[in-house]
Amino acid sequence: MKSLAGWQRTHLRGLAHKLQPVIQVGKQGVTPELIKAVDEALTVHELIKVKYGDFKEEKKELSEEIERQTSSEAVGMIGNIVILYRQNPDTQKRKIILPEKRARKNP
Repeated sequence: MKSLAGWQRTHLRGLAHKLQPVIQVGKQGVTPELIKAVDEALTVHELIKVKYGDFKEEKKELSEEIERQTSSEAVGMIGNIVILYRQNPDTQKRKIILPEKRARKNP
């Protein structure tokens, strides 16, 4: 997946607004089990929220590690919650269609 444009990130953050976190980073931090859970959630949902219950000071670094290990991309961080996106490689199973072009505002 190529890197997302800023307006695509904005679109995804809007879609994520109504979502609840599906994964919580706890006392164990980033473990193989956590990576597996994030990977599975991204495969099913494409867009998820991950909440930091612990490690709040290291959330940026840990989010980057999760992104790297799951081939996902962070589209935003709100407080102790990071929004991750990974497009499903199977076009038949995609739930989110990213706009190809930025919507123009009328002057």
